[in-house]
Amino acid sequence: METHIAASGQPPTTAERILDAAEDLFAGKGYSATSLGDVADRVGIRTPSLYNHFRNKEALYEAVLERLLQDFSAPLEELGKAPVTYDRVFLWLETIVRQHHANPNLARLLQHAALSGGPHTNELIDRLFRPMFQPDATIEGDAITLFKDSGLQPWAVMAFNNLVMSYVTMAPMYRDLLGQDPFSESALENQLNLIKSLLRAVFEYRGA
Repeated sequence: METHIAASGQPPTTAERILDAAEDLFAGKGYSATSLGDVADRVGIRTPSLYNHFRNKEALYEAVLERLLQDFSAPLEELGKAPVTYDRVFLWLETIVRQHHANPNLARLLQHAALSGGPHTNELIDRLFRPMFQPDATIEGDAITLFKDSGLQPWAVMAFNNLVMSYVTMAPMYRDLLGQDPFSESALENQLNLIKSLLRAVFEYRGA
């Protein structure tokens, strides 16, 4: 598998176009239901040409996961560089929410993986969430701890994660009930206000 990084302003390379197409297809159909032929058709190349860039479907899926991981793990790494405060945690959550609104493919891909499986999913989950599941785990020396009762932290992480990721996978079903596009800026602000209220309650509980 080759790694291709296009220069700023340059058209995407064939490998990047393959990754873009594969990401959309894996997110839309899941790993098992997506074939290399599907990806090749989306890109507009012949299937054998894919092997010039990725040795097989699993390698392509792994590359898609790695690219998403790099994008979505960066805010958590940034959070761990200084003491955890309400403002910094909310900024982190806001960044994550906006990332998922801008690109819902990670949430959709993980939903498919949870239901029907896919290679390397456990490694992705571990790298994305391990620092938050273990209160004594650190990122560059700073613990990410939200609760005095450490036993609650994994459940809180799952709850917040579900709140964020399920929104981008399920909210379109509630478009009519919401009366607005769930990916509009006003809908995003409503989601952020809800998360901010919940986060404030968590910090008040921690300080009690």
